[in-house]
Amino acid sequence: MDNKLFIVSTPIGNLKDMTFRAVETLKEVNLIACEDTRTTSILLNHYEIKKELISLNAVNETHRIENILGRIEQGDSCALVSDAGTPGISDPGVRLISAAIERGIEVVPVPGASALITALTISGLPTNSFVFEGFIPQKKGRQKKLKELSEEERTIVVYESTYRIEKLLNELKEHMPERLVVVCRELTKKFEETWRGTPDEILVSFGEKVTKGEFVVVIAPKEWKVKNNTH
Repeated sequence: MDNKLFIVSTPIGNLKDMTFRAVETLKEVNLIACEDTRTTSILLNHYEIKKELISLNAVNETHRIENILGRIEQGDSCALVSDAGTPGISDPGVRLISAAIERGIEVVPVPGASALITALTISGLPTNSFVFEGFIPQKKGRQKKLKELSEEERTIVVYESTYRIEKLLNELKEHMPERLVVVCRELTKKFEETWRGTPDEILVSFGEKVTKGEFVVVIAPKEWKVKNNTH
């Protein structure tokens, strides 16, 4: 375990989705680098794990990297986790991983849950080739990106927040109105929901209901129309 950086996937909602290996790894490392110590503490308490936690997020990442890598080079082992899912996927941590590799530190994957793959596997859309765009830019370049995606011939997966999901669906209604879209909310959690249809149909399904939670949106390739999936 010594002198290694473990990239540990954690549940995206349901705590039972933690793997045996992930639990074992978190129990054995010397320290855990995480986005929010409060969030990670909930997970650790559930599995009765007591470890030193160090926050690593977009705000403090630059000056925390040296501290973490220094500890590893001195003989400690460290696990990197995100608040949910696989670290480095639209989450802080990529710079730590890159810096570790540059310094010759062994980086070990401990795979598990990922909202991206979870949504893709239940979408019913082609999975042999897809593109992941993370969060589409909020302002600058947003419309240009949506226009580019409207010509995409692969399945598209994006993340979206509670505050912009309806805005995104209205934009998809403008740029790709006939496209089949699958919207997943709160995957693996108690109030998990999935909507399928054109952007307009999903907006109608939303109605006046308050749509809170984390969203993954899967969009069909350019030539995949709703009529192709009527079965």
